[in-house]
Amino acid sequence: MQQLIGVGVIIKNDGKILLGKRIGSHGAGTWGLPGGHLEPGEEVEICAEREVTEETGMEISNIVRRGFSETVYEDLQRQYITLFVAAVSYTGEPQNCEPDKCGEWRWCDPQDLPEPLFAPLRSFLGQGHTL
Repeated sequence: MQQLIGVGVIIKNDGKILLGKRIGSHGAGTWGLPGGHLEPGEEVEICAEREVTEETGMEISNIVRRGFSETVYEDLQRQYITLFVAAVSYTGEPQNCEPDKCGEWRWCDPQDLPEPLFAPLRSFLGQGHTL
């Protein structure tokens, strides 16, 4: 089984959380945070900045580590450890910079999240973490 590390980035605006609808990869049709794979030797915060810019065109700063989740995809023979961080500040508005990977970006009320959630995010919230 292949082990991979992912990074999920919590970005808030007026109490709402930025979520994207995934398409074209594992978790297609689910709602997840901006983020992606941690590259070998890359710092978590640098990965978060890179992935958010690649996916949304936004720039983030003041990144705080929040926790992690573990997800096994038996059908893909992959185990993901997803590290969650929060961006305290950002600039720009979300744009769909990777339309082959994301159907749309949406600001969502954390008390009324769209379903279904991407498995790592669902696991993170299931551990009692909040957005």
